[in-house]
Amino acid sequence: MIKKCLFPVAGYGTRFLPATKAMPKEILPIVNKPLVQYGVEEAAEAGIHEFGFVTGRGKRAIEDHFDISYELEHQIAGSGKEDLLASIRDLIDHNSFAFTRQNEMKGLGHAILTGRNLVGDNPFAVVLADDFCIGPEDGEDGVLTQMVKLYNQFRCSIVAIEEVPEDETHKYGVIAGESMKDGLYRITDMVEKPAPEDAPSNLAIIGRYILTPDIFDIIERTPAGKNGEVQITDALLEQAKNGCVLAYQFKGRRFDCGSIDGFVEATNYVYENIYKKGK
Repeated sequence: MIKKCLFPVAGYGTRFLPATKAMPKEILPIVNKPLVQYGVEEAAEAGIHEFGFVTGRGKRAIEDHFDISYELEHQIAGSGKEDLLASIRDLIDHNSFAFTRQNEMKGLGHAILTGRNLVGDNPFAVVLADDFCIGPEDGEDGVLTQMVKLYNQFRCSIVAIEEVPEDETHKYGVIAGESMKDGLYRITDMVEKPAPEDAPSNLAIIGRYILTPDIFDIIERTPAGKNGEVQITDALLEQAKNGCVLAYQFKGRRFDCGSIDGFVEATNYVYENIYKKGK
């Protein structure tokens, strides 16, 4: 069973400056809910109830969001506004949250290694809050739920993938693999941010992972790679060569909320298809 989920949230969010000068990008709202809360809700839907956050300087707002605000709740007690806190209170009441700091920005692989003390010797999920994902239709499994079901079957590391335009492969880790069945591949190669002419395919890794705990020892001996950072892609490739790593072309839709265009697109989608329908 996957019981733990790690959120690497130490980045600076420079593409959203000046908004992120004093506010974490993960707290930016998609309509009326912070981006990171959507990720936690997706993981909770998948049966995960222990959350670890790898944070950095200036990220206290994330910790505060997943804590009770007694002053605020006292001020709105007895008013119709109490219902507006129902979703976050439900998460706080039924899940646990732990935090540790990544003191230096050394890449996603290093951030995941920094969270080792939060997940221990257990398989765990990783969610990058920048990637806002929704399931294929109302009532169907979310992306992480789909991946947890696959893990229960195969018991190995799994990365979520989607097709991207060939001229955008330089933004992602890109995989090559042997097709096991429709939408599921056994990875044979992974390249971090390749130029289009060097990309092994147009199947790009997005911000959903399930990792087995041996990944930590692999990351520890993984040298810095692309951009001088410790890349989780490099560690996963070693894991794939010595065992098995699967790539799953998930059902649903992903918005790149690390970019302005993707953030606006996600906001418009949520407003029209989720917020308005829930009123």
